[in-house]
Amino acid sequence: MRSISRRDFLSATLLSGAALALGDLTMPWSAEAAALILGKEKLIIRSLRFYDLETPVTLLNSWITPVDLFFVRNHMSEPTTFDPDAYRLTVGGEVEHPLSLTLADLKKLAAATVTNTLECAGNGRGFYQPRVPGVQWQRGAVGTARYTGPRLKDVLARAAVKPTGKHVMFKGLDEPPGKVPAFIRSIPIEKALDPDTLLAMEMNGAPLLKHHGYPVRALAPGWIGAASCKWLTEIRVLDREFEGNFMKPAYRMPKESVAPGADVKPEDTVPVTGLYVKSLISRPAEGAAAKLGLVHIAGAAWAGEAEVTKVDVSTDGGRTWNPAQLGRDHAKYAWRFFEYAWKPAKPGAYTLMSRATDSQGRVQPAQGMWNPSGYLWNGLDQVNIHVEA
Repeated sequence: MRSISRRDFLSATLLSGAALALGDLTMPWSAEAAALILGKEKLIIRSLRFYDLETPVTLLNSWITPVDLFFVRNHMSEPTTFDPDAYRLTVGGEVEHPLSLTLADLKKLAAATVTNTLECAGNGRGFYQPRVPGVQWQRGAVGTARYTGPRLKDVLARAAVKPTGKHVMFKGLDEPPGKVPAFIRSIPIEKALDPDTLLAMEMNGAPLLKHHGYPVRALAPGWIGAASCKWLTEIRVLDREFEGNFMKPAYRMPKESVAPGADVKPEDTVPVTGLYVKSLISRPAEGAAAKLGLVHIAGAAWAGEAEVTKVDVSTDGGRTWNPAQLGRDHAKYAWRFFEYAWKPAKPGAYTLMSRATDSQGRVQPAQGMWNPSGYLWNGLDQVNIHVEA
């Protein structure tokens, strides 16, 4: 009898449509199975419990991130079943005309496309000292995609928001375990009515994949990924900010800087919203060996709702800085690629660093501002390489 590899077995199982639950898998090959199920074999597995997958930064080399290389962040289990014919997106709360929209209804609405750099609020958490709890993301919980779908403001206009409507709440179809509260967040009405805030149904010109929120996800461009709830099933207009677990105490930052390791009272925090100015070096890779001669340094920089205006590169550990060349591709909420051609004077160990500046005058700091949840790390990016003769 011909033997079959684990990979071939898993692939055949998936292609045949047979059910394969992670709970049925045993180590050492559950990680491999998870990657095959997701179709994201090149990503770094940070957690299998709820699928947290990080993109190796060396693969972030195209302005639009391919879907198969796009990071995945789930707070709980993805929907196990979905019936497109039974799907409804309800709109209620502080509105005059509550709605119940089918997929066909949503597809009839005028669509818009927004190019957005989506970043998990915890990207870079693994760099904070002292260590903070949570998924220990490094640098790759970020990507840029073109999202297409109806504008949220058009749907809210149909529902006729009352003057008492101050926040818009999103609830998805993800499945919380046990007594864990549902993942529900809200955004201010001003952000909800922004013409660039979407009910995204497509990503890079194709229908959303399940792992990215099929059939509909909110898109709050320029804000943390948690504001763009996936598998959207309910929109509710509220007279105040939603007060559930994932708005308070989660996804909040100290109002003012605090000493690393310090306790922070809930009343001394504010919700995390827009992204900070930040950059990363995608090549050369950490620990790479380069030949003495011309070394091409490249990466990406972003700033949420602001524009990246400058990126500086240091090749001597931050002692001196030189301006990098910004790429031609740009959009309001999207990262800018940068390049810098460097000719080292001699062989040896070098520390490369990048520092971004945005249109609001914000400059990427040496260290991210420590906070108990490890959000919005934006310290100077750093890559160590060795130049050989």
